[in-house]
Amino acid sequence: MDVPTLEREYRDKGFLAVAGVDEVGRGPLAGPVVCAAVVMPLDEARLVAGVNDSKKLSAKKRELLAARIRENAVAFSIEEVQADVIDAVNILQATRLCMKRAVEALAPPADFVLTDGNMALDIALPQRAVVKGDALVYSIGAASILAKVYRDGLMREYAARYPEYGFERNAGYGTAEHVRAIREVGICPIHRKSFITKFWDGKVRS
Repeated sequence: MDVPTLEREYRDKGFLAVAGVDEVGRGPLAGPVVCAAVVMPLDEARLVAGVNDSKKLSAKKRELLAARIRENAVAFSIEEVQADVIDAVNILQATRLCMKRAVEALAPPADFVLTDGNMALDIALPQRAVVKGDALVYSIGAASILAKVYRDGLMREYAARYPEYGFERNAGYGTAEHVRAIREVGICPIHRKSFITKFWDGKVRS
């Protein structure tokens, strides 16, 4: 997915700053949902080869691509929505909020937005949702890589603060190790209480 076909289609319609938006972290039991928005240049000389759905890339490849995307992007932004907000409004609305913030943080701003999945955002800009967009659309794939690399780094930082849960290995997802730790020591401040009702007894890590 090295060719920004859809972005060029919208450029030909008069949109000069087409942003791709994606999220990482809708499913974990802990940590924020993270969203990235990115406007990539469309000239051949500045295309970043190898962009794809972040889940299909190795960690090393993601890191290398994230650095190249940051270097070449016209604009990019990364936003987080924390566990307490996810618990308050649900993960779907938290993701929509996170994507909206990422789009609105772009400088210079976008004039058209492509989002992954079937997510409609509460933004004033024209937008289009693309199912499996992170694997099909250049700028959405770039956004997925930025979001994934950022969130993985964040979860490694949380792992140092809360070592019982193995966040550096599971990124907050519900592995057997993670669930066992919740049952044994309780939860920490970054856990999503609404996600762990089946195996959390109310105990909080001391």
